[in-house]
Amino acid sequence: MSRYLTPAQDAQIRHWETLNRRYFIIAFMALLVILIFSSQLGLSSGDSWGGLGILLGLLVAPIVILQARLRCPACEQSIGWQAKLVAPDQCPHCKVFLRAKGHH
Repeated sequence: MSRYLTPAQDAQIRHWETLNRRYFIIAFMALLVILIFSSQLGLSSGDSWGGLGILLGLLVAPIVILQARLRCPACEQSIGWQAKLVAPDQCPHCKVFLRAKGHH
């Protein structure tokens, strides 16, 4: 028998996906601006990454945090790096489908 999340558990996963997508869009746009204008902003020169390296690290750190925060609502095990912008179809630990029964 297939197991699905309850509507409340499904809402937890959808909330994580929304945060993840929003951060990705913001970080991608910030990365483009930083890389395009880094020399004009004085963030990098030909030999040194200087402040550019720090900014790139600050853009990547929340990605690591968001991935580490994703847990299966059914078994509370970390899903981790299997997720990208959305949660995987099934929890790798308890095999519950990470959608509510009526969710499309």
